[in-house]
Amino acid sequence: MKEKSYKLVKSDKPKRERQSWDDYFTNIALLLAKRSTCDRANVGAVIVNKDNRIVATGYNGSVGSKTPQCDDIGHVMRDNHCIATLHAEINCIAYCAREGIPLKNTKIYVTHFPCLNCTKALIQSGIKEINYVNDYNIDDYALELIKLNDIKINKVKIKSKLV
Repeated sequence: MKEKSYKLVKSDKPKRERQSWDDYFTNIALLLAKRSTCDRANVGAVIVNKDNRIVATGYNGSVGSKTPQCDDIGHVMRDNHCIATLHAEINCIAYCAREGIPLKNTKIYVTHFPCLNCTKALIQSGIKEINYVNDYNIDDYALELIKLNDIKINKVKIKSKLV
């Protein structure tokens, strides 16, 4: 039998604790929020499949590459909402729709609780779990829809915040 061409060498460094998947994806969402171009709410989002692989990322920003961003020209306001901005969750979903990436049985990590319209879009797209950091305008009908559609929802408490 041929002798091994390698040997196992144990590290003399203390074993470190790896961050959890929740912390990992939440930290990515927090980092993405720093790309947001609408400062009314700097939101980032990451959609992940069952194998803990990222399928999409997004942040708040204007539509398309030709539309001016809020941080360039200011906010386009109607009824106290910036109507120029696409939410981070919708940017993720739109990317997947454009690229043909299925979202059935995926989960999302988002820096803020999704608004009612984003909640509806997340449910309709097949996302089965919503993980969020910040309570932000939690809509009671969004909560009802989440419950009715058996969507798992978690408020993430980050143990190892990197951002």
